[in-house]
Amino acid sequence: MPKKTNTPLAVRMRPKTLDQFVGQKHILGEGKILKRVIASQRIPSLLFYGPPGCGKTALGFIVANTIKAEFRYLNAAFTSIKEVKEILLGAKKNLDNGGHPTLLFIDEIHRFNKLQQEALVPDTESGEITLIGATIYNPHYYMIPSLISRSVVARFYPLGKHEIITIIKTALIDKKRGLGKKKIKITDKAIDYLAAMCSGDARKVLSSLEIGALSTPPNKKGEILFDLSVAKESIQKNMVYDKKANQHYDTISAFIKSVRGSDPDSALYWLAKMLASGDDPRFIARRLVILACEDIGNANPLALTVATSCFQAVEFIGMPEARITLAQTTIYLTCCPKSNSAYQAIALALKDIEQAKGQEVPEQIKTHSKNYKYPHTNQVDESIGGYVKQDYGARKQYYFPLAVGKEKKLKQFLKNLEKFK
Repeated sequence: MPKKTNTPLAVRMRPKTLDQFVGQKHILGEGKILKRVIASQRIPSLLFYGPPGCGKTALGFIVANTIKAEFRYLNAAFTSIKEVKEILLGAKKNLDNGGHPTLLFIDEIHRFNKLQQEALVPDTESGEITLIGATIYNPHYYMIPSLISRSVVARFYPLGKHEIITIIKTALIDKKRGLGKKKIKITDKAIDYLAAMCSGDARKVLSSLEIGALSTPPNKKGEILFDLSVAKESIQKNMVYDKKANQHYDTISAFIKSVRGSDPDSALYWLAKMLASGDDPRFIARRLVILACEDIGNANPLALTVATSCFQAVEFIGMPEARITLAQTTIYLTCCPKSNSAYQAIALALKDIEQAKGQEVPEQIKTHSKNYKYPHTNQVDESIGGYVKQDYGARKQYYFPLAVGKEKKLKQFLKNLEKFK
């Protein structure tokens, strides 16, 4: 009778070779940097970053097998610098005694402070260990420059739907590591649902597949019927992301760019993702206020009023009702004509100030100047209203109104003034 194991399916199905590895073709495809590095068996320090379940740890095991190294795993969240130094010392002794090299895989390496990171530099530089650090964050923001400069940084992406389906089907037929010995009858709809709902996370989909298979009693024929209803019960439906990770910034970026691009459906989708992921609705509302000025401006001055009211309403009512206010405001701003002329105008003016291109305030507009011409009593023409020719200090044009929306009227107003200048 075979020995029972409690090892999770996601661990059992971890690929042993590059041929078994699924995904990340941008770094592991033929001729790509990581594929060449691994094939050379001269492995520099590596820093992998990307979302959970995309193959970072699995590739670490593959690298260790390739160079026949002793694999040591640490999680930075639960590791002391003393433990790190013990491994480094052991790796050096092992090499001195003719043993195998050591590959140190540090998960969540972003949790190491500066001192802990600096302790890794001498041994990685001398080649006494091969370091692979894994993190969900961009290491350029969390790792010290001396470690970055000695490492190959590789970004991992969530697995695609077809890649996830490949992993599911492989696990179902693999009799040694997977579920191949079980008589599982899974429907295409169930596979499609698992692949769609796992957010590109192989660990998550394999865990859900195992839960569904083990928790579903077999029928009289000994078959486990894994249909859509089983799939829905087996996987958590969520689209959450770590709000400190790139996914958070990428999603708010996608949201703002969709509003700016006048695509209400995309804007609503990214809004829904942010809300489902637990983002602060006030954060979203603040970004909409900024967008109303930066990207809509005088093309529709009411946009700022609507966005500001949205922020006040969101702060007042909170979730879940605030989602309606955010949706309404998002749709309104998305459908407004766009102009960034106000944004560009202040940028040009500030650039001149920063480059010391300013000038003294003209005498006639200084405090208590007797030479100031009050526009309301000195207007040049009633049809214009409140305008008088006068030097107000600017030596160049900063504001270039666009002929869109309400701003078209401002453009025409300024054009009408030209005949009086």
